Amino acid sequence: MRPGGRIQAAAEVLEDMFARHQPAAAALQDWGKRHRFAGSGDRAAIGTLVYDVLRRRLSLGAQMASDAPRSLAIAAAPRALGLSVADVIAACDGSRHAPAPLSDEEQSRLAAGVPADAAAHVVADIPDWVMPSFQHAFGERAVVECRAMAERAPVDLRVNALKATRDKVLSALAGLGAVPTALAPLGVRIPAPVGAAKSPHVEAEAAHGKGWFEVQDEGSQIAAALSGAGPRQQVLDLCAGAGGKTLALAAAMGNSGQIYAYDSDKGQLRPIFERLQRAGARNVQVLEGGNRAARDALGPRFDVVLADVPCTGSGTWRRKPDAKWRLKPEALAARQREQREVLGEAAALVKPGGRLTYVTCSVLPEENTDQVAWFCETFPEFGVIPFGETWPAVIGGEAPASADGSAETLLLTPASHGTDGFFVASFRRGA
Repeated sequence: MRPGGRIQAAAEVLEDMFARHQPAAAALQDWGKRHRFAGSGDRAAIGTLVYDVLRRRLSLGAQMASDAPRSLAIAAAPRALGLSVADVIAACDGSRHAPAPLSDEEQSRLAAGVPADAAAHVVADIPDWVMPSFQHAFGERAVVECRAMAERAPVDLRVNALKATRDKVLSALAGLGAVPTALAPLGVRIPAPVGAAKSPHVEAEAAHGKGWFEVQDEGSQIAAALSGAGPRQQVLDLCAGAGGKTLALAAAMGNSGQIYAYDSDKGQLRPIFERLQRAGARNVQVLEGGNRAARDALGPRFDVVLADVPCTGSGTWRRKPDAKWRLKPEALAARQREQREVLGEAAALVKPGGRLTYVTCSVLPEENTDQVAWFCETFPEFGVIPFGETWPAVIGGEAPASADGSAETLLLTPASHGTDGFFVASFRRGA
C-alpha cells in the first residue's frame, strides 16, 4: 500500500472505533479481516498510525481544527509514518485508496502544528477532568510529564538471573538493538521504533523460550525489587496477575524461601504456570485464584507482602492510549475503593516486623499518595519505609528523585525516569 492508502485505512479504523466504541486492537483486527490483501508491513504501519492518533488525539484535533478521523490520521502521519509534511500532502491525492486532497487551510494547519493558545489539557493530550490530578502530582511539570506519556514506549525485558546474565541476553538480542536499562540492574531495553516500524516480537526469540528473560517494564522491575524480598523469606504476591512480579521475586530470592502467588481473578492467574516452568522458578506455590479463605488461612506469616493493586493504569497510557479516553471519574472512585480493600487484606497477612509494599501502575495521587495517607491513618501499626533506604541494597547506587518530589514514596514516569508510570510505597509493621 502507498502512504495515502495507509492514511485512509487508519482513518477508516478510527471511524469504526469512535462509532462503535471499540478498543483499538479489536478495530484493527476487524479491518484486517475485511482487507486480507494488506501485507504485514501495511498492517503494522496502519496500527502505528492509529495508536499515534490515540496518543495525541486532542492536540492533533486542535492542530487541524477538527476531530474527524480523516483529519486526525493526516495530522499524525508525518511522525507515525516517517513522512515530511510535503509527502503527506502529496499522498492525499484523492485517488481510489487515498484521502481527498487537503484544502489550503488543512495544508497550512498541518505545517503549523498545535496552536500556541491551546488549553493545557489539550497540549497534554489527556481528558480535561483529570488535568487537576496531574497538576497536583507534578505542578508546573504536568504538561511535560503528560506529553512524555504520549510517546511510543520501548520494549523492556527483565533478565532471569536463575538462567542467564544481562550480558548473555544483550548478546542474544544484539540484532534488535538491545541496550541495558538505565536503572534496573537486570533490565534490557529494545528502543521504541521510529516511523512506521513495528516493535519486534521478542517472545518469538529463542532466548525467551529458554527462559533467559521475561517482558517486563523497567518500572515494574524496580517495584518488585523495592519490596525487599530476599533469600529464605516467606513472601506473598497478593495481586499476582500473570506472574511477572512473582517471577522477579523468585529470581531475587534465588529459588529459596517460599512465594505464594494469589489473584482474585483465576483467569488472570492462569498463564503463571507455564511462565514458572520456563523460568525455572521452584519456590512458588500458586494459590487457587479467588479462594480468599485459603489465602487468609495463611495468617500473618509473611516477611513481605507485595500488593500490586488494581488501578486506572494511567501510567501505561503510552502503551494503551485508548484507555485514557475511556477512563471516567466513577471508574477512578471504584479503583480507590478496591485499593483500600486490598490494603486492608494485605495488612492482616504481614507478620510483626514484616514489610508491605503497595504498587500501582498509575500516576494519579488519588491512587497513590492519598492512599498512603489513608493507610497510615487507618493502620497506625505500619510506618512508611523511605524508598531511598531500600534502593542501595536491592538495586545499587543512589536512588533517583521521585517525579512528585516525595522523599518517602517513589513515583516513576516516562519523562523523569524513562519507565512506565509506577508508584511504590513500602511500610513496616511494628514488632
